[in-house]
Amino acid sequence: MQQPNCLAVPYVKSMVSVGLATIASCNYDITGAVNGKKTMHILCIGHGGGSLPLFLASKIQGALVHIVEIDPLVVSASINTMGFPAFSVMTHSGERVISKPDAINEVMWKGIHERLYLYESDAEKFVLDSTNIYDMIFIDAYDGDDIFPHKLWDPHSPFLKALSNRLHPKHGTVVVNLHSDSDILNSDGSVPSVLQQVLPMGKYVSGICQSYKDMIVGTGSSYEECSGLGFTVAVPWVCNTSLVVCRGFGKGGEYKHRDLVINTLISKSLELENVMALPFSLLQYIKRGFILVD
Repeated sequence: MQQPNCLAVPYVKSMVSVGLATIASCNYDITGAVNGKKTMHILCIGHGGGSLPLFLASKIQGALVHIVEIDPLVVSASINTMGFPAFSVMTHSGERVISKPDAINEVMWKGIHERLYLYESDAEKFVLDSTNIYDMIFIDAYDGDDIFPHKLWDPHSPFLKALSNRLHPKHGTVVVNLHSDSDILNSDGSVPSVLQQVLPMGKYVSGICQSYKDMIVGTGSSYEECSGLGFTVAVPWVCNTSLVVCRGFGKGGEYKHRDLVINTLISKSLELENVMALPFSLLQYIKRGFILVD
């Protein structure tokens, strides 16, 4: 059974840590959202077992979380095997499949399930058809062959342009889970000690980072007035990288220095740990292998 306040996987903790610290650094009232005084619109592309959307909805009382998953088997397994709330499942027309949650779910989820919306859909189609503006977008969309679909990072595909249009122009933040594409592991599958702090990025991952940066805050962005930046951090203990691209971080370009960005994120992370009563420290997921995307 899912525990809404628990994140067991390091890369998901990394995505949450850098994502929330970043949007808090973009003059977004995260405290108001946490306390339920402000609505926070979140999109999760890729569902897995559903631990990320459950955690966000449980810790942020004002969060409305839309989840998009293309694989019906993943959706079914998350509900029937891992206990994700079935009330969250939506039809293609935007209605609840289950019109009213039963009493057990009401007691178990304490209203969290009413702020989760799970769509079985192709991510590109969902984003193209959507009219919502999202404050945060989390993307964890590797397929069964461990490939990040080309159409989800190709700067010439409709997806990235549509994603940019669906992101809030002043503080919108995107977090992407990426797998290392460099041959760096020891023979036993462990990460060499010399690479514990910084994972090298091959051309594939570097290309994904550049595409997101360019389309969301660079020359490809339709929001000419927005400022922002992109960066990556290495996830502790595993060969994953979290990419963050955000708008509104550092008006006028004063936040282009690496140390200034890190110090701002650290300051916000300490505030968030207290406000959200988080079960883990954000710091170890923010400083490790920090690299600004040019």
